[in-house]
Amino acid sequence: MSTHEPDYDHLLRGNLERVFNERDADRRARAIDELFVTDPVMHEPDNVVTGRAAISAIAGQLLEQFGPSFRFTPAGPAVGHHGLGVLRWEAGPEGGPVAVTGSDVAQLVDGRIARLWVLLNPPSV
Repeated sequence: MSTHEPDYDHLLRGNLERVFNERDADRRARAIDELFVTDPVMHEPDNVVTGRAAISAIAGQLLEQFGPSFRFTPAGPAVGHHGLGVLRWEAGPEGGPVAVTGSDVAQLVDGRIARLWVLLNPPSV
């Protein structure tokens, strides 16, 4: 077993930028192939999806649903150890107000994302 830690920030920012902000389906699929294990699982608040194609479809649907200027932005560097990484993020229209905040929590296996939990913060009052 290797004691080398993966680059949590690179992987989780890559997921945010190259998967969940990528509107081109082919580029998104290539990024997923690079960042995720062969059979990843993503846990959303109301859904569990399995497989690279399903994760790509969810990312594409989110971008389509929220419009052409919607973007996810990291809210600091990702941190992690022993195969578990966390990246806080915020999202909303580019240049506009933040619509939602949350965190991605990832279990990494062999330097790739195996399981991803999308945690949404409660809305501000």
